[in-house]
Amino acid sequence: MLHHPNCVEMRQSFYTNGDKPEEVYLNVVMDYIPDTAYRVMKQYLKMKQMVPNLLVKLYSYQLLRSIAYIHAKGICHRDIKPQNILVDTGSHILKLCDFGSAKQLVRGEPNVSYICSRYYRAPELIFGNSNYGTYIDVWSVGCVIAELMLGQPIFPGESGVDQLVEIIKILGTPSREEILAMNPEYTEYRFPQIKPLPWEKVFRHRTPREAIDFVSRLLGYDPSKRPRPLEALLDPYFDELRDQNTRLPNGQPLPNLFGFTEEEMTDEPEVCPQLIPDWYRQQNNM
Repeated sequence: MLHHPNCVEMRQSFYTNGDKPEEVYLNVVMDYIPDTAYRVMKQYLKMKQMVPNLLVKLYSYQLLRSIAYIHAKGICHRDIKPQNILVDTGSHILKLCDFGSAKQLVRGEPNVSYICSRYYRAPELIFGNSNYGTYIDVWSVGCVIAELMLGQPIFPGESGVDQLVEIIKILGTPSREEILAMNPEYTEYRFPQIKPLPWEKVFRHRTPREAIDFVSRLLGYDPSKRPRPLEALLDPYFDELRDQNTRLPNGQPLPNLFGFTEEEMTDEPEVCPQLIPDWYRQQNNM
């Protein structure tokens, strides 16, 4: 059972009988959250605006906390995308949902590589790696954050192969070492040599430098060089959220971002204490 402020929670379940004697239906009652990150983004685009930088930052933080929690339980979501991210537009609390593709990964046990919605599919999956780790979720989160900043997918591939082409257009051709890091069993190394596009040319000119630098850390070819979710929250990009005086666009205080669960604290005992501001410790007698 998942129990985290940024994961959708099952509240109740019960069975009902169908019209035929052998028909039995399982009914599941989940949290109700009125919107998704996808719809929030589209609403801003209809107004010819982008999602405010503070909200992008707030959603990114909560999304990383949600995957830190499930990764601590050994679970990989495997289908992170804006449509699977629920958002309460009043409080701006975010909850990750749709665990239909999620799996508890076991080291050495192969998994299907054709997983995850195309625009958010990590390159190691495109390279056919079936022994991937939870870092595929970190890539997907990077794609979602970039999309919130851009107002459109950063890698809009029209097929599996075209998806890799879109990635190479921005990241450049992966080196032999990077290909081996994505899939040690991959033997085809013949790719056209394309130079990486400077990240500042990928995003709008008003995008903060710290935001661009942060996304670039998540979207790297080598899975092992992508930051762990809670480690990523130490990035200076999130310092504004740790400021006691930061408020939502409507003037309300931010949701509680620092009530880390036992699983989070146990999995990252050195990182979690660094994420809790002094003012929060004082308020909560920690």
